[in-house]
Amino acid sequence: MKYQIEHLNVLNYEAPVDQSLNQIRLKPRTDECQRLLTYRPEITPVSLTKEFSDLWGNNVESFFIAEPHKELIVKSTSVVSIQKSPFIRMVQFSDEMDKIFKSDLFHNHYLSFLNDTDSTFLTKQQMDEANAEIGEESNPVEYMLKVMNYMYEKFTYDPDATVVNTRATEAFDLKRGVCQDLTHVMLGLLRAKGIPSRYVSGYLYVGENSALVGDSATHAWVECMVPGIGWTGLDPTNNVEALEQHIRVGIGRDYQDVSPLQGVYRGGKHTLDVKVSVTLLEQN
Repeated sequence: MKYQIEHLNVLNYEAPVDQSLNQIRLKPRTDECQRLLTYRPEITPVSLTKEFSDLWGNNVESFFIAEPHKELIVKSTSVVSIQKSPFIRMVQFSDEMDKIFKSDLFHNHYLSFLNDTDSTFLTKQQMDEANAEIGEESNPVEYMLKVMNYMYEKFTYDPDATVVNTRATEAFDLKRGVCQDLTHVMLGLLRAKGIPSRYVSGYLYVGENSALVGDSATHAWVECMVPGIGWTGLDPTNNVEALEQHIRVGIGRDYQDVSPLQGVYRGGKHTLDVKVSVTLLEQN
């Protein structure tokens, strides 16, 4: 599958800003299943960018605007190809995989994706409530699939229920939210069982007749580390494995690690408008 993605961010300040320092994470990743073919950022006022990789391997572009401006426009255009086949439901969790999963080496290697953050933390009462529905499971692969199904069955996709800073504890009690909230709650449940799990930000191609649901701007889902298999994407918003329609941009412990646009400036309040379009160019 080959896609073109256009991502437009428009920041309007209530008063002129005399300078601002910004970072963007909009460049899709390249890995064994996804290939970035072209990428073009456009920034107004025109600025030079400096690229670097952050701690999680995400591409970051930073830029400084020294001149007064009342509007900042960041547009990125990318072309990506994806080739991936479903497999997680076919995985037989072997004794050897279980031995690796329970080893100190495995635990220590993925420690960053086992510790909760403020965004993914759930209380013991919430954990008990969820596990009473999910049930006990000694097979991590089956458990992560059950958690994904639990999220899909118990939570309602509601763009008006939460805000960008809503934490997992709040979304859990509401049983509502967007893909970001469902991802944070699922991360909390998986990490409590010792399953290394990370936050993925990107885009979802929903097509004209698709039953998939996602934010109008960007999408988020979970990746779990399966011994001997690698990182496996699970989308709790749609109860599906992340495959050819999920375009990966950033990974991290939670949303705070992968926010598409971050910055500091001297001035008053601002508003942000975001528009994203994902166009299918070629189908396998």
